[in-house]
Amino acid sequence: MLIFQFPGQGSQSVGMGVALADAFPVAKQVFAQIDDALELKLSALMAYGPIETLTLTENAQPALMAVSMAVVEVLRAEFGVGVERASFVAGHSLGEYSALTAAGAFTIGDAARLLRLRGQAMQRAVAPGLGAMASLIGPKVDLDLAEAIAAEGAKVDVCVVANDNNAGNIVISGTKAGVDAAIAAAKDMGARAIPLAVSAPFHCPLMGPAGEEMAAALAQTKILPPRVPVISNVTVEPTQDPVMIAKLLVEQVTGRVRWRETIGWLVSQGATQFIELGAGSVLTGMSKRIAPEASSIALSGVDEIAAFAASLP
Repeated sequence: MLIFQFPGQGSQSVGMGVALADAFPVAKQVFAQIDDALELKLSALMAYGPIETLTLTENAQPALMAVSMAVVEVLRAEFGVGVERASFVAGHSLGEYSALTAAGAFTIGDAARLLRLRGQAMQRAVAPGLGAMASLIGPKVDLDLAEAIAAEGAKVDVCVVANDNNAGNIVISGTKAGVDAAIAAAKDMGARAIPLAVSAPFHCPLMGPAGEEMAAALAQTKILPPRVPVISNVTVEPTQDPVMIAKLLVEQVTGRVRWRETIGWLVSQGATQFIELGAGSVLTGMSKRIAPEASSIALSGVDEIAAFAASLP
């Protein structure tokens, strides 16, 4: 069983998508669509940087979706491999929008506008310097330990588990005071805590105002039933109902990204092949750790895409 997965923030890099656009007109068309939708030369920022500007949440989110959709369109137009070849699609945080767009729930232009707003709204929700995130790393790190560490932080201020990525890699989020307290507690509890260089504390209750902005935007956006079931970050269940999709995307802003559970659920359904479509290979690394019995590869380069298409029966 084939699964397409779509990366989230952190996978961006200057130059991403350039080789695709040079090799395939359809990829260049995707980037032009997004530039037009945003009335912004995002493709130039992706190609030339600077990385500091590309990494701004309002730019990184639509840019990562752009590369994912370029890969999707190249597979479809050049190699005859549609998204329907996958039994399910899933995306990590903003990658859920990429998954939904690939499956036809959003137009590319609407997805770009929504993701730019999502990035801006997340930035507006918490004043700079007041929020923080940290990665809990180590062989002892599992969800129970991460919850216990976050609970120590929550004694001081807001601190929750934000991203359950895989065993040994779980992210906490909250106020700087809450996360700092959790970091201090982590060492004694058997985990290494690494502060993350982020612009806002994503996937925690502090993002409530951003959730309200996204609810209003999604209410004005046409959502079609996706052609392939999309796994929700919030529920770890497939949905093809537009009303539920909008509701869950709002909940996702403040809710936990349950990625470890997502991969586990897909394996339980018979998944044997995880294909990451877009920039980088972060999710491929996670899939290999969560489901070593499955095949996991990342497609972002021209040769990788061609080789994958040729391997399909």
